[in-house]
Amino acid sequence: MTQNTPIPSDLLRWVADHLPGVETVTDVSWPRGTSRVWRVAAGADEAFVKLSPSTKDYECEVAGYAYAARALTPREAPRLLAADTGLQAIMTSPLPGRVVRGMPLEADEERRVHELAGRLLRRWHDHSDPASEQDRAAIRASMTDKADEAAACLENTAGHLNDEQRALVQSVYQELPELTEHLPAVYQHGDYSTRNWLWDSEHGHGLIDFAMAGHGIAIEEFVWLCGAVWAVRPDLKAAYLTGYGRELSDSEERALILLTTRLGVSYLHSGLTKQEPVLEERGHLILTRMTHAYQ
Repeated sequence: MTQNTPIPSDLLRWVADHLPGVETVTDVSWPRGTSRVWRVAAGADEAFVKLSPSTKDYECEVAGYAYAARALTPREAPRLLAADTGLQAIMTSPLPGRVVRGMPLEADEERRVHELAGRLLRRWHDHSDPASEQDRAAIRASMTDKADEAAACLENTAGHLNDEQRALVQSVYQELPELTEHLPAVYQHGDYSTRNWLWDSEHGHGLIDFAMAGHGIAIEEFVWLCGAVWAVRPDLKAAYLTGYGRELSDSEERALILLTTRLGVSYLHSGLTKQEPVLEERGHLILTRMTHAYQ
C-alpha cells in the first residue's frame, strides 16, 4: 500500500471495512485547513473519503447526498456509499470529469458548460419540497444576519470605500431582509461554484460537495458567479440562465447585487482585520464590479 499523505488510522480501518484491499490513498483536499479528502483505490474500484469539519457539515452533507440521489442521475452526482457519525466520515462513488474551475475551455464550450450547469441546478431546485415555516424563519434570520454583518463591516471599511460603494453597502442592510422575504425558496446545493462542477466531454456536467446543502432563497446560489464571473462575462450569465429556464425578476436581480456586495465587503473586512492582502483585493474587486457593472 502506498500513501501519498497521512490518513488517520481509525479512518483507514473504516475505509478497509467498506473497500477491502485498499492499495492507494491520495490526498485530494482543497488547499485550505478544513478540507480533508482522500481518493482511495483497491484494484479497479475507487472511492472518495471525506472527514467533515463539524457535525453540522456532516449532517448537511449526508442529507445532501440523499437529496442528490433523488434529484440527479448517478452520472450527475456521486452516491453516498457509507457514512459514520462517530468519525464524521463519508465515502462516495467517483464521478467522471474534471473540476471546471481553472479548466481551459474554448468560449463555445465554456458557454455550453454554463448552460448545462444552469439546467442541472434548475432540476435540483425543482425537486425541492416547499419550504416549511421553520425553513422560512431560518431564511429570515439568515438574511437579517447578513444585513447586520454588512452594517458592521461598513463601520470598519468605510474609509477604504468610495461614495458609490458605501451607498451600496448601506443598501444591503437597509433593503435585504424585506427584499428577500417573498423570493422563491428552494433546497439549495449551497456552494454552486465552478470548483464543485465537473465536466466531461462524453458524460457532460456533474456536481460534487453537498456540505452546505439546505433550504434558502434560490438567488443565493448565484452569488459567487455574480461576483467572480458574470460581471465580466455577461455571455456566461445569459447561457446559464438559458439553461436555468427563466430570467431573474427585478427583485431577484436587486437581491443578487446586494448579497454579492455583502460578500465583497465581508472579504474586505476580513482582509483588513487579518492583514491578508488576497482577501482585501478580492473584496475591492467584487465591490468595484458591483458598483460599475450592475448599477
